Amino acid sequence: MAGLVSNLLIMFLVFQNVCLGFRSPLSVFKRYKETTRLLSNECPGSDRPVISIGLSDFALDIRMRGVTPKQSDTYLCMSVPLPVDDEAYVVDFKPHASMDTVHHMLLFGCNEPSSTENYWDCDKGTCKDKSNILYAWARNAPPTRLPKGVGFRVGGETGGRYFVLQVHYGDISAFRDKHKDCSGVTLHLTHQKQPLIAGMYLMMSVNTVIPPGEKVVDADIACHYKRFPMHLFAYRVHTHRLGKVVSGYRVRNGQWTLIGRQSPQLPQAFYPVEHPVDVSYDDILAARCVFSGEGRTTETHIGGTANDEMCNFYIMYYMEAKHAVSYMTCTQNVNPEIFRNIPQEANIPIPVKSDMLKMMHGHHEETKDTDKSSLLQQTKKEEEEILDQDFHIEEAVEWPGLDLKLGQVSGLALDPENNLVIFHRGDHVWDENSFDSRFVYQQRGLGPIEQNTIIVLNPSNAKLLNSMGKSLFYLPHGLSIDKNGNYWATDVALHQVFKLGANNKEPLLILGVALQPGSDKSHFCQPTDVAVDPITGSIYVSDGYCNSRIIQFSPNGLYVMQWGEETSLGRARPGQFRIPHSLALIPDFSQLCVADRENGRIQCFGLETGEFIREIKHKSFGRELFAVSYAPGGLLFAVNGMPYPGEAEPVQGFVMNFSTGEIIDTFIPVRKSFEMPHDVVASADKTVFVGDVHARTVWKFASTEKMEHRSVKKAGIEVQEIKESETIVEARLKNNPESTESLKKQEKQHLVQQTRTGVSFVLITTLLIIPVVVLLAILVFIRWRKTTVCGADGEHKLDSSSGRILGRLRGKGSSGLNLGNFFASHKGYSRKGFDRLSTEGSDQEKDEDDGTDSEEECSAPPPPSAPSSS
Repeated sequence: MAGLVSNLLIMFLVFQNVCLGFRSPLSVFKRYKETTRLLSNECPGSDRPVISIGLSDFALDIRMRGVTPKQSDTYLCMSVPLPVDDEAYVVDFKPHASMDTVHHMLLFGCNEPSSTENYWDCDKGTCKDKSNILYAWARNAPPTRLPKGVGFRVGGETGGRYFVLQVHYGDISAFRDKHKDCSGVTLHLTHQKQPLIAGMYLMMSVNTVIPPGEKVVDADIACHYKRFPMHLFAYRVHTHRLGKVVSGYRVRNGQWTLIGRQSPQLPQAFYPVEHPVDVSYDDILAARCVFSGEGRTTETHIGGTANDEMCNFYIMYYMEAKHAVSYMTCTQNVNPEIFRNIPQEANIPIPVKSDMLKMMHGHHEETKDTDKSSLLQQTKKEEEEILDQDFHIEEAVEWPGLDLKLGQVSGLALDPENNLVIFHRGDHVWDENSFDSRFVYQQRGLGPIEQNTIIVLNPSNAKLLNSMGKSLFYLPHGLSIDKNGNYWATDVALHQVFKLGANNKEPLLILGVALQPGSDKSHFCQPTDVAVDPITGSIYVSDGYCNSRIIQFSPNGLYVMQWGEETSLGRARPGQFRIPHSLALIPDFSQLCVADRENGRIQCFGLETGEFIREIKHKSFGRELFAVSYAPGGLLFAVNGMPYPGEAEPVQGFVMNFSTGEIIDTFIPVRKSFEMPHDVVASADKTVFVGDVHARTVWKFASTEKMEHRSVKKAGIEVQEIKESETIVEARLKNNPESTESLKKQEKQHLVQQTRTGVSFVLITTLLIIPVVVLLAILVFIRWRKTTVCGADGEHKLDSSSGRILGRLRGKGSSGLNLGNFFASHKGYSRKGFDRLSTEGSDQEKDEDDGTDSEEECSAPPPPSAPSSS
């Protein structure tokens, strides 16, 4: 029996070693880690560009390596190798860039980049071989979404082995502070074969000439399509300054079907094809760019500089995998006559707001009044495309910020680096003894708060990055941060509004008179919140608990105007407030939205006029709505108050479609419970933070697309995979060596933990199944042998086939399993370490190695007695 146990143990160890030899995600990325170049430590994610996501998926972070462009209209390129050798598919993109610094980005796939440097001037080119554009981004555009089952094929025998990122820096005035840029894109890749392969069809004019002063110049492109059917799902237009409108069509039997039409002066991202368009053999693909040479004194030709022009219409399509072609071009006009029948819309320019032109081209021009309707319509269209995604908000339960020791949390904001900034009251509280009937603060004897009331946290791990505000505030309330990183805070005890630099101890600007409530142009009465227009710099203050108004100030603090009044009896009318408690500025729509707390609603007003635009009110808000926040892409977030006795509406968070006001989702925390959620702030990636003034804590919530909640059943184990945005969202730290080093260490541990998760399923399943199978086989063999050895006739013979099988496994002695001899029979294998474990002889004999007697499994009948001699 001891020999049997030894055999079983040995076989288990052998199979375990075999299992551990299976290639894990870490080994998959080993080549990548050895060949990738060192990145700047100032760039988030530079020390872990590859992140494992489950068993077959991974994320690849492609970022500029901490560059500072020296002049405007700089094009910089960098390359990243595909971290795996075998075929993979790009199924999603997530941009990391801001229009403040980046004009646009393009991502190419190819086999040989134009340079091996960390980054290079794109005048050298992007790729030495044929390149395929995979992705384009401009002006905080919505991320490109590939349809389900569609992916760009990379790696393997036919796909590109490198990604090349091209970033165009238009106006470099944002780099006056010499900061380093880390713009880029995160790719979601999978090894799972996709049934449909994505590709790019580029229509481009190469010989257009625009005469100076010419009002309308058409550039036409047309080609016959001679391949297998393709299905179009996205398009992108591109010109320089003279382009007015670009349109693309499919022409079939004389019928023109619109693929897409857009102003090239609006965000040059990929936009979805509104109505599905398929292209079959012998169809014609046609495109027209409309230019104006007005304002030019010389001819303008097609070229790559800002003074040249371009006419490009990109089509993103998918085909069946067996017929897929990844890249096609059309640079001709095979049939100029057909353009006589092009729809008239192709020559109707799309008006664009002048400040949009300034942002798109990176040049400071004087803003002029123009028609805003088309811009708002376009922004609404972008918003609706984003809202077409089905997602859900859930608490990020791993976030440690819930355990911070805080005072009453009154305000939250996100700085330009997306760090979380918390405004709290330290050891001060607002209670019934704080104010008299005239709203004068009664606890001045306590002095200002002696703790730092403003703390800056890393949004991923709640690491403290900075703190300030000591001995400055009495009862903090609202907080916002402008595009330059200045803090704007209100104090209801002081009745003042403060502008603070992130690194300044003294305020840069103070509005209101300390400790003096009032209702004129220079006084506030318990002001609640501040919002700053990122374009004009105008300051908006909600005032407040004892005034019912919104006041606008110029960027330097001069009074401009005000609107609002106290709510009258009966139903609250537009423009009336009962505590305007929180502000959300929506620059895309030039609106300011106010959480009208005690009226339980949101009111939105025009920024320039203060005119009422609309109300958002739902029964589920209950009687009180405390705070509101806007996220780029058309999402409005809000939190309500505790229900009154006898009312059923719970305290919760809301996600709304800004355009329609419709509630898309609600959310509540898993850990602890909302008591009085006082403020909410949301980022572009739909990460949401809620601060609670009674619970004295901050919750983090993250969006999880409902379509990506899926259960995978394999080997009887159910695994729920939930892809959360923060898996690939990197924390952006200030230039703090200690904080950066600590975060890198934690991120490295997180990567190892993620990778182990990917390995665990295969390893555990293998270790569980293989030993069981081996054990069953051995038990069957033992049962058979026992039956044979202990049979009625008592014979020990084995049949010939069994003997041959065992003979292959046994060593010199035909009665034992010798692993040393078995592995030694394979060339080059050392038997060192196996000799001692050799089990020569049967399990009925004494094991001389351990000095113990083995148990007998059965006994042969005793030999017959010898006949006695007489």
